[in-house]
Amino acid sequence: MHHLCLFAHWLRLGLLFAGSGVTFEAVAQPRARMQALHQAITAKLAAHPGEFAVAYLNLQNPADTLLINADAEFHAASTMKTPVLVELYRQAEAGHLRLTDSLTIRNQFSSIVDGSPYQLSVTDDSEDGLYRHLGQARPLHQLATDMITQSSNLATNLLIDLLGAPNVARTMQNLGLGQLKVLRGVEDQKAFDQGLNNTVTARHLAGLFAQLARHQLASPASCQAMMDVLLAQQFNDILPARLPEGVRVAHKTGEIHGVRHDGGLVILPDGRRYVLILLSRRLAQVEPAVVALSEVSRLVYDHFAGQ
Repeated sequence: MHHLCLFAHWLRLGLLFAGSGVTFEAVAQPRARMQALHQAITAKLAAHPGEFAVAYLNLQNPADTLLINADAEFHAASTMKTPVLVELYRQAEAGHLRLTDSLTIRNQFSSIVDGSPYQLSVTDDSEDGLYRHLGQARPLHQLATDMITQSSNLATNLLIDLLGAPNVARTMQNLGLGQLKVLRGVEDQKAFDQGLNNTVTARHLAGLFAQLARHQLASPASCQAMMDVLLAQQFNDILPARLPEGVRVAHKTGEIHGVRHDGGLVILPDGRRYVLILLSRRLAQVEPAVVALSEVSRLVYDHFAGQ
């Protein structure tokens, strides 16, 4: 089923959750088990001040789908790095570049507001190694790995400058994932002050990972290569944290003040797969909310594995 048709299929059932503006949409077979999962997740998250969105998609059975607040736009934080990864591999396939090409590492970028220069702060970056090698060259595939597995902001901005943020956004639109909006690189304060931010919805981020799993984003070889990068993720305190040994997760996190996201593809040892996206914002207490999100991940796993 084409992903747009699938998303329309998801919309058949809508329930209002607790009068809070959080919506639940599902096509549930059996409905009782899906309702139990919904109730368990919402009870878990209701204990933590903040706003949340969830998208769960069983890739073997599209009817087994759960969407909570899935169309609300969240600040993307570092989840936007996955669309950048996709654009890199698609441009490589189109012959515009080679993954073995190199970029010179620099720390000066231009604001999308007025072109004024700005630099990234090493203390605000989760990866600091690149900053010790300014003026040196790194291959694109290594920068992509740093961008995903260590969430390097410097690698991200270098790649966005090369690929073009409008091209990333256009590709997402062409894939039917237009709510994955990549406007700019990281730490463009002038853009942030004007509300020009990268945004994400749980529904469309789920769609991105579903298309990746089905090799619809690029060639099978490129999709598998992207999957391998995502499987090497080093930040694992949400989606994988409470899952059994042997379960693999190809995922990307996101974190800014009061925001913790994680989303990706969960692969069981028997080969069955599902997509899970967990978004949050306005968290009053981040660490307890992170624990709750990891517990939601386990709730979804238990639901899926028990079928």
